[in-house]
Amino acid sequence: MSYTVNGRELETDKEGYLLEADYDDDVVPVIAAAENIMLTENHWKVVRYLRDEYREHGHTPNFRNMLKGLADVLPGCDSKSLYDLFPTGPAKQGAKVAGLPQPLGKGGY
Repeated sequence: MSYTVNGRELETDKEGYLLEADYDDDVVPVIAAAENIMLTENHWKVVRYLRDEYREHGHTPNFRNMLKGLADVLPGCDSKSLYDLFPTGPAKQGAKVAGLPQPLGKGGY
């Protein structure tokens, strides 16, 4: 499987995660469409948060830490609202839509 973005072919693993992080914003709508997600501003806030975490730590946070970390970015954010954004799992599906490699273990650290 792969995604084509602006004429570039991006390689993925068997589950559709990019093998290498890609921070081009044009990647996000392509992967979101493949995941049947209609992007909103809140999706973009999560994407930016996950990308920042990946850049800083080399991996994305697990769901619990993600929920804590998003408190400043998405005030009033709770687990239900994150699952509304990323129904198959905010930590994993969020990372996939953000154009990041598959999270470690159960969603990172």
